[in-house]
Amino acid sequence: MSHEKKSINSMSGFTLIELMIVVAIIGIIAAVAVPSYQRYVESTRRAIAQADLLELSQFMERRYSNGYDYRKADGTAPGLPFTTQPRQGSSVFYNYAFDGGVGRATYVLKATPVGGQSGDSCGWLKITQAGVRTNESGDADCWR
Repeated sequence: MSHEKKSINSMSGFTLIELMIVVAIIGIIAAVAVPSYQRYVESTRRAIAQADLLELSQFMERRYSNGYDYRKADGTAPGLPFTTQPRQGSSVFYNYAFDGGVGRATYVLKATPVGGQSGDSCGWLKITQAGVRTNESGDADCWR
């Protein structure tokens, strides 16, 4: 039976250099992943805003089919059934409103990004009574 002494150098574990390399690698991965995730979240919110604009457009078309006028009886713009995304909660990402006045046979609905969505590269989104879709950046991919 032999008694071997373990030296201090033979103890297992991580050195400070190894730990710093791991921290640096995690930092690089985070620097790449976080902006990519942010763009994904913005694109998801934009898709919801597009769906909401289409829903509001359908609301306006139902109004028009009832009286051949997008306006209320007194000639003013009708109230929208909802004006924010999300429809409930305290963090708002888009505001919905008419862009300009509402005519007898015309309207323009606009989604304006706010809060956490205000950095979105597409900017505002619009849809007209004719179904014409535009955005602030002019990028066709914003209305896929």
